[in-house]
Parts: sequence; C-alpha cells; structure tokens
Amino acid sequence: MIIDCHGHYTTAPAQHEKWRQQQIQAYSEGRAVPPRPPISDDEISDSIVNGQLKVQRERGTDLTIFSPRAAGMGHHVGDAKTSEAWASACNELVFRVTRLFPKNFAATCMLPQTAGVSPTNCLEELERCVLEYGFVGCNLNPDPSGGYWTDPPLSDRYWYPLYEKLAELDVPAMVHVSFACNPAFHTTGSHYLNGDTTAFMQLIGSSVFKDFPSLKLIVPHGGGAVPYHWGRFRGLALKMGLPELKDDLLKNIFFDTCVYHLPGQELLTKVIPVDNILFASEMIGAVPGVDPETGFNFDDTKRYLDKLPLSDIDRAKIFSGNALRVFSRLPTHLAAQGVEL
Repeated sequence: MIIDCHGHYTTAPAQHEKWRQQQIQAYSEGRAVPPRPPISDDEISDSIVNGQLKVQRERGTDLTIFSPRAAGMGHHVGDAKTSEAWASACNELVFRVTRLFPKNFAATCMLPQTAGVSPTNCLEELERCVLEYGFVGCNLNPDPSGGYWTDPPLSDRYWYPLYEKLAELDVPAMVHVSFACNPAFHTTGSHYLNGDTTAFMQLIGSSVFKDFPSLKLIVPHGGGAVPYHWGRFRGLALKMGLPELKDDLLKNIFFDTCVYHLPGQELLTKVIPVDNILFASEMIGAVPGVDPETGFNFDDTKRYLDKLPLSDIDRAKIFSGNALRVFSRLPTHLAAQGVEL
C-alpha cells in the first residue's frame, strides 16, 4: 500500500472559495456574512474524480491523507470568529470527501488559528474533527500572522494546550504555514520552506518533547533546509550541549518527501533515518507543472523514490509503514473500510 501523507483539497468546488471572498468582504465592511452556499455530493465527487483521484490512479498510489488547501487557511485574515467559521467550512468539506471516497482519503483538519489568539481557541475544532469526523491529524501553522512571525516560537508554553490535546487524542500535527501576506516572501517558494526550517530550529533545545514525549510533528516539504544543512543543525545542537539530533528530536519529528527532484530525494534518504521519512507528494499543489527535463510532473514524487537504492523493507516503511505508525488512528480508519494492511 502507498500512502501519500500530504494532500490538500486544491480542487474544491468554486462556490466554496466564492463564499470565502464574501466572508472576507463582509468582515471588512462590518456586516453579516451570507450563509454558505449549497455544495452537492455530485459536485464534490466531480472535483475529486477529475482531480486527486485521477492522479492517484495515474501514479499508482492508494490513499491520500487529505486536508484543506494550505495557502487557503489564511489565518491572518479577519479575526478569531472569521477563522472559526472558515475552518469549520473547510473541514466539513474535507470530511465529505472522505465519506464519499473512504478507501482513497483520510482527513486531517485545519485549525481556527489567529495571530495573537491563544491556541486554546483551536481545541474544540480539533476534538470535533477527530472524535466526531474520524480525522487522523491536523495542520499546525507556526506563523498565523502570514509571514510576520508575531506569535511565540513553538518551543514556548503558549502552544502547550494544543500539544496536550494532540497527545491526548494521539494524533500528529503537520507543521504547515499558510499564505504569506508579507511581500518579502513568496508563499510556496520561500514562506513554506522558511516555515519548515524555522519550526525545526525552534524545537532544538526546547523542552517540548520532554514535556510531551508522545507528541508527533511532521515537518513537510522534505524539512525545508534541514536535511541539506544537517551539519549546521547538528553543530548548533552540540554547541548548546544537547544530545545528537538523531537521539533527541528524531524521536518525535518526521519529514515528508515533497521534494521535487531526484537529487533532493537522494539527499533526504541519505541524511534522515528511514524511520523518520513519510511518502508525500502534495499533488495538484504548490508545483503542479511538468519538468521539461524528465517529461513528468515535478510533484510525481513516487518516481524519485522508485529510483533510489532502498531495500524492500525501507521502501515499505517510507511508502506506508511509517505513516501507519505516525498517524496512529489511520489503521482503524482503513480497517473500517475493509482495507487489509
């Protein structure tokens, strides 16, 4: 089985995004937000069959762990009530995808984060999605300001109520920023990778994993700069008098394979232990085009993994075993659909 741990609903029906624009406009004008538009099961089905499901079948993957569109989370927009309503709408739509295609998709939720508002504001939605909808994880934005980094670092006790709930529910969080409203950053070209790298550095030397030893965090996009500059991070940790990173952070931090060329995948698997790598593509996402050098899509990451000199055991860990371990609720989701593991 091949599990893609990083997918976003980038093909959602148009009226969903239209309502978001209406919501933002209503907030800016200080008036009531219009009701959400109806979206039929057929419209959702069409958006998936002709989108993510089509690509799954073309590329030979089986299941995508699916969440709302990352750049669309927009935690810097409006206030806490705006984020709560938008998160609820996005999560419910993703839930409907998993209900229509339960063997092909399992859900992770976005959180109703707002810069300067305590993460305790997210606990109710997280609990609802996991306990009522059967979601297997969430996306955690370390910078809800959209590129200005106004909230405390992930090492701060500010985030502890959320970590406590994640540990209680036994679900992982993918550390994923959203749209950059700071013009200094390109959203997918720099802000995403900045977010990955910054989050990892914030956790070096922190007491987060001592206080929450079962907490699991996924740093996407291959970890940003982390694998490429592993010596830098190791050296900084040792200078601080900390243990080797592989004996410390890698008990709780995992990386995905959203790296869009073969040399990058080779580096990732040479530097990061296989037990800490989860297959992912973020298909129909940040880089959907065709690479003229190969003739295949940049985000067809399975092709890169297929070319690596991995043992069958290691390949199976990356393609599914690690995801089933990190997303501990996923085996139950699959068993309910009659999927044999």
